Amino acid sequence: MLTSEMIKKVAKEAGADACGIAPISRLSGAPDDMNPKFLFPEAKSVIGFVFRIPRGVQRGIEEGTQFYQYPSMAYGGINEIFAPAVLYQVGKLIEDEGYEAFVYRNTGARGSVSDMDGSPGNTLSPEEQIEINENAKTSTAHHRSVQFTRATRDINVAPDLQFQFRLVAVACGLGEIGWSKMLLTPEFGPLQRVAFIFTDAELEYDEMYNGEPLCRKCGACVRECPGGCIPAINSGKTITVDLDGKICEWGDIDMWRCYAFYTHAGRYYNPFVPKEVWDKNENGDLDLMEGVTDVADEKEIMKVYGALQKYFPSWVGYNMAKCGGCIRACVSMLEKKGGCMEGRFEEPLRSKKAWRLDR
Repeated sequence: MLTSEMIKKVAKEAGADACGIAPISRLSGAPDDMNPKFLFPEAKSVIGFVFRIPRGVQRGIEEGTQFYQYPSMAYGGINEIFAPAVLYQVGKLIEDEGYEAFVYRNTGARGSVSDMDGSPGNTLSPEEQIEINENAKTSTAHHRSVQFTRATRDINVAPDLQFQFRLVAVACGLGEIGWSKMLLTPEFGPLQRVAFIFTDAELEYDEMYNGEPLCRKCGACVRECPGGCIPAINSGKTITVDLDGKICEWGDIDMWRCYAFYTHAGRYYNPFVPKEVWDKNENGDLDLMEGVTDVADEKEIMKVYGALQKYFPSWVGYNMAKCGGCIRACVSMLEKKGGCMEGRFEEPLRSKKAWRLDR
C-alpha cells in the first residue's frame, strides 16, 4: 500500500530537501488557465518537493565578483538536473504501486497566458533567455514556444498549462509567501526551488504552514530593490489570495520593471556594462533603467535587451541574474535574531555594507 511516508522517504533519499503533500481540492479556486485539475482530472493528491539553493551560489553576487554560479546552479542545475531526477525516482515508486505519477518540473515561460501579467497570448518571460538576432526571427522563439496554442477539446484549456508554483507549494504545507512574492520556507527562507507530482493515489495530507510568520515585514526587500519594483509595506498595494482558507498576501510588484532590473540590474549594479553606455542611453533604449520613463512593459524590455545583450552572456538557457537584491536582503534579515534562518550558518551572508558602483 502506497503511503505518504514511503513517498517522503524516497524523495529525501533521491535528493529533495523537503516534501509536502496536499489534497488536490486545496487548489480548486485557481483560475482555469492555471488550474492543475486540467492536467490530470482524476488526480487526488499533489506532492511538492523543495530543493535548496546553496547560500554559497549567492556569494559571488554578494561580493560582486562572480555571477555565473547562481543561474547555472540555482536555475539550470535544479530545474534541469536535480529536480527531474527526484521526480523520476518518486514517480517510479508511485507507478510501481499501481497509481499514475504526473511529474511536473519547473517549465517557465510555457503557459498559454503571460507569466508576467496574466494576459492571454505571447509575452516575454524572465525564466528564459531572449535572442535578439536575425536567426531568431525565422524560428520559434526560445523563450516562448506556444504562441499559437489552442485547446484540444471544448472542455480543455490550451496547452501548456502552467500553474502558480509558489501557491501550490504553500498548499503542500511547505511554507508561505513573503512580501517580495518569494516562497519562504522555515528551513531555507527564500533559498529554494520547487517541483511537483500529481497522482490519483489518495494519501495522508500535510497541514498548511501555521507557525510564526516567516516574512518579518521588515521592508529590506523594498529598500534593496535597485528598480524600486516592490511597494512599501504600508503602501496598501497588495495582492491577496484565499488558498482554501489560508490568506496569502504579498506586495503588488511591478513585474515588468522587476524583469528589467532582475536581468540587467541598472547603472549601479551591473559591472558588465560600461558607464559610457548608460551615459549615452542611445535612442532612449535605457529610459526604463535610467528613470526617464515610468512605463514598464514588453516593448521597453526589448529595448533594454537590444541595448545591453552584447555586454554579457546568457548562460545555460537562463538569463544571467545580476540583481537578486531582494533575495540577499531577505536572507540577511532572516539570519538575524528571531528570523527563521537564525543560527543556520556559522557566519552571516552579509558582514559588510552591500556594494554599489560609484558612477
